[in-house]
Amino acid sequence: MTAPLFSIVTPVYNPPIDVLRDMIDAVRAQTFADWELILVDDVSPDPAVRETLRASAAADSRIVVVEREENGHIVAASNDGIERARGEFVVLVDHDDLITANALKAVARAIEATPTADYLYSDEDKVDAEGNLYDTFRKPDWSPERLRGHMYTGHLSVLRTSLVRAVGGFREGFDGSQDHDLVLRVTERARDVVHLREVLYHWRVVPGSAAGDPNAKPYAWIAGRKAVQEHLDRLGVRATAQFAQHPSTYRIVRDPVGDDVLVSVIIPTRGGAGYVWGERRVFVIDAVRSLLERGGHRNLEIVVVYDAATPSDVLDGLRRLAGERLVLVAYDRPFNYSEKCNLGVLASHGGVILLLNDDIEVIAPGFVTKLVAPLSEPGVGMTGARLLYSDNTIQHAGVAVWAGNYVHRFRKALDEDPGGFVTLCVDREVSALTAACAALTRGTYERAGGLSEQLPVNFNDVDLSLKVGLLGLRRLWIAEARAYHFESQTREVCVEAWEPAFMVNRWHMPDQDPYLPE
Repeated sequence: MTAPLFSIVTPVYNPPIDVLRDMIDAVRAQTFADWELILVDDVSPDPAVRETLRASAAADSRIVVVEREENGHIVAASNDGIERARGEFVVLVDHDDLITANALKAVARAIEATPTADYLYSDEDKVDAEGNLYDTFRKPDWSPERLRGHMYTGHLSVLRTSLVRAVGGFREGFDGSQDHDLVLRVTERARDVVHLREVLYHWRVVPGSAAGDPNAKPYAWIAGRKAVQEHLDRLGVRATAQFAQHPSTYRIVRDPVGDDVLVSVIIPTRGGAGYVWGERRVFVIDAVRSLLERGGHRNLEIVVVYDAATPSDVLDGLRRLAGERLVLVAYDRPFNYSEKCNLGVLASHGGVILLLNDDIEVIAPGFVTKLVAPLSEPGVGMTGARLLYSDNTIQHAGVAVWAGNYVHRFRKALDEDPGGFVTLCVDREVSALTAACAALTRGTYERAGGLSEQLPVNFNDVDLSLKVGLLGLRRLWIAEARAYHFESQTREVCVEAWEPAFMVNRWHMPDQDPYLPE
């Protein structure tokens, strides 16, 4: 017999018999026939389990049963299945879940389209005891930063067998998060990672399962943190994986960059003032003060590009506050946000550029270090912050394509809201970031051509983000880099008809956002 394309590996331990049969039947119902199903019984106490497995193998020659002599738990049982696999790809399916009838056919087509695919994953949903489907998870396309913070790829997972064996298969000591650990190791070496934008997997909710209760397996959270930390160590990322607020999520705390790195903060202003929480403030003064108090990086250059109408006492206040760190750049032309920022960059000296609106107040200690540290990693081109309105609702958590436009998807969500599938809890890739707070290296800013002065008011930051993406660089939203963004809450956004038309003509508008699908 020739080797099949897919080896479905399923460790089995004492599932309800009807559930086990449903899983096997779902595999046998595949419209794509080039598969084998390897069922590894991990010494289930119920003898009916092995009887069911043996009967299934007798009924279909593509079903292989491996009967372990002693219970070794999920890692040992899964490795037995991988050792037995003859397929070019391993497909991971749990003993109580279901795959759709077209699942393997869809994966086979994706492999045909991308022959260098080494890891593929699909969207998923949940199925209850009555067979009702719910809680559909439309996943982002390949998002390595998000995978560090959350095992989002989950089901259906398909991995090239040779690569699984090359990285050593599943590892002891990672029970409960063994899939997360394996996928991290495989994707470190994978040539291509492919996301299939369709639901191919139904995750069954049963008592005691993680599908129904994320707190059901606390040991899995511990193992997952260990998996992420070892992943960071292997890649040479100087960071610590910590438990985040929600179960099975992780916070990546990177070591700060050295004081030898000069960060140039570019702040356009006209010296405006207003009331926040009942108190009057000069926005740019308080923005700089909060940056100096909570930025966490000592080697800062504060470049303020000011309009001619800026009150002299505001400039004097900046001089007293920032001292020798301050660089003042006069601007006497009609308003063009992009031009003001570009002039600020030209007048600056730092190797890292931080664009910052004057109506920002930094909240998080170490704010600058949180934004700057990821920029030293290969493939990262731009970072942005979690920006809040004064009422503690979200202003910015990444810009996405929504209904044919670029929007702030989580605008006005509560700050404590985890977001669907913990989207607001973890660092992640996004399509675009707001220039109200965005960090790039000088080299990336210059390669991207800076902010387009053809877009003086709106969409200049989206355009810059897309140019950074065109360089093959990722744009990261950093969940713990928190700041207030005041004036944007009450300022009426006025978009001229030519502005979105400019973006449509300049850029391809995808059907859905790659990182925050509808």
